[in-house]
Amino acid sequence: MQKVGFFRSIQLKFIIIFILLLLVAIQVIGSYFGSELESELFDNFKQQINQRVDLLELNLEEAFNKERTDGSNGMTLQEEVQNIVSSNKGAPITKLQVIDKQSRVMATSDYSNLNIVGKKTTNELINQVVRFGIAQDTRQYNVDTGNRVYRKAIPIYDDEQTQVGTIFLEASLKNVYDQLQQINRIFVQGSILAITVSAFMGILVARTITKPIMEMRRQAQTMARGDFSQKVNVYGTDEIGQLAETFNDLNVRLKHSRALTEEERRKLSSVLSNMSDGVIATDKSGAVSLMNDAAAKLLSVDPEEAQGAYLMDLLQLDEKTIDISDLPDTGSIIIDFSEEDSIFLIRANFSTISDEEDDITGFITVISDVTEQEKVEQERREFVSNVSHELRTPLTTMRSYIEALSEGAWEDKEIAPRFLGVAQNETDRMIRMVNDLLQLSKMDSKELPLQREKVEFIELYHHVIDRFEMNVEEGIHLVRDLPNGKYYVWMDKDKMIQVMDNIITNAIKYSPEGGTIRFGATKQKSQLLISIEDEGMGISYDKVDKIFERFYRADKARTRKLGGTGLGLAISKELVEAHHGRIWAKSKEGKGTTILFTLPLMNKKRRGKK
Repeated sequence: MQKVGFFRSIQLKFIIIFILLLLVAIQVIGSYFGSELESELFDNFKQQINQRVDLLELNLEEAFNKERTDGSNGMTLQEEVQNIVSSNKGAPITKLQVIDKQSRVMATSDYSNLNIVGKKTTNELINQVVRFGIAQDTRQYNVDTGNRVYRKAIPIYDDEQTQVGTIFLEASLKNVYDQLQQINRIFVQGSILAITVSAFMGILVARTITKPIMEMRRQAQTMARGDFSQKVNVYGTDEIGQLAETFNDLNVRLKHSRALTEEERRKLSSVLSNMSDGVIATDKSGAVSLMNDAAAKLLSVDPEEAQGAYLMDLLQLDEKTIDISDLPDTGSIIIDFSEEDSIFLIRANFSTISDEEDDITGFITVISDVTEQEKVEQERREFVSNVSHELRTPLTTMRSYIEALSEGAWEDKEIAPRFLGVAQNETDRMIRMVNDLLQLSKMDSKELPLQREKVEFIELYHHVIDRFEMNVEEGIHLVRDLPNGKYYVWMDKDKMIQVMDNIITNAIKYSPEGGTIRFGATKQKSQLLISIEDEGMGISYDKVDKIFERFYRADKARTRKLGGTGLGLAISKELVEAHHGRIWAKSKEGKGTTILFTLPLMNKKRRGKK
């Protein structure tokens, strides 16, 4: 996060607010103080003026009330008034005039302007007093001197309370406003000093307030990086202190919540990573936002490259015929990814992700490989079909012969025994088939126990070959290529004899007249390799592995004719694998077939397993 500069910080804002509040307070106080001071100084000034005016008024009233006779040597009224005006002139009065009741100037203190004496005045203030007999005063700005002046006009009365004249004076207010300005200057200087001190104090106060806030900011940045180990210092019990305590409590809760979230994330990640099924999460438009490794392997894509890819493209679905919003309603679908040489089927299950308002925010798709399941299901269907076919054939044959016997053939001494022999052979064949099926069923369900014992295999091998050699048809040669040593195997003797019987029986069935069957055994490390080779018609390369499937026959007509069930090699495969061995075949068309299987020798660890 970018560091906040001082000029953009909350600390500067606190200082500015603090100073502005102080300035407003000083401004209010200064305005009130200046107004009251000006009023007080002006009242004192008026009081001083009024005292002099009262004395002047008293002298002038005496002059106007004095009796004067013609021819007396005394001063005239105008001269006496002029003397009184001249003697009362002085600071702060700058102009003093006496006007008679006809608004003519009788005397003036301005010697430079004596020519106005005897002339009518045009001063409106004087004329109002002359006219109405009421004292008037005013403050004005003198344009000539640039100073404020105080003007006052007062009526003069004689003993009979008759207005005989008017006193007009003009006094300078310069001293008053000079004092006011000086006081204001001192006040401003004091205010500047107070603001300076207040700014310094504001910095200290702001630092006190912002320091825990800055610490909480740094802690919030640390928490954003995932570090919850630090805590904010608590400096008091005020609101900021309570905020710091709440912040520390939030830190603890976030740490706990993050630990739980991380644990759940690891669990989910572990579950997704170890799931055999693939999981794909998308947004509501179908763009992939999450894909586990299982899904990536099934679809053969890179999980990182699949981010943002469209789900319909990954699943190879036609978006023109299928809308992604309709997929959850389908439940699940089978998608065929098969190629020419391999079958690959995937089952996809769809579900939606909804928010608190039940609006769809995305989709979850679970995919799984159902190729083997489909193969098993197909094999099951084929198995049922094969069993039905194999049972129907002898039953149909028996039914035909029994119907012939019931229609009178039983009376024919030549035909009847032959028909009954066929019915008996078919019955034996069905019994063998049912017994083989029951044995396979028990092996599939692990219900066929093996009675293991220590057996010398080469001796057993000779014994089995001897039995066949006594009953083999003339023209078929049995050749033994067996070692002279003793090889002990931990096995079920009867079950292994059944395996070799099945393989040798097939070899004899498919061997041509005059053919040779070779029996071999070789030690390979800790196991014994047994081989039985015939010179029959052989099997094509693409069908060699199928001979161990149930009901598979290389030559169905010949095998059925000889009474085979198609289950012998399937049973042999199950029994060999139950002994922890492996069985397979090698064959070429026209050159015979070799069946090979291995068995672990006694020194193998598997010996003790049952």
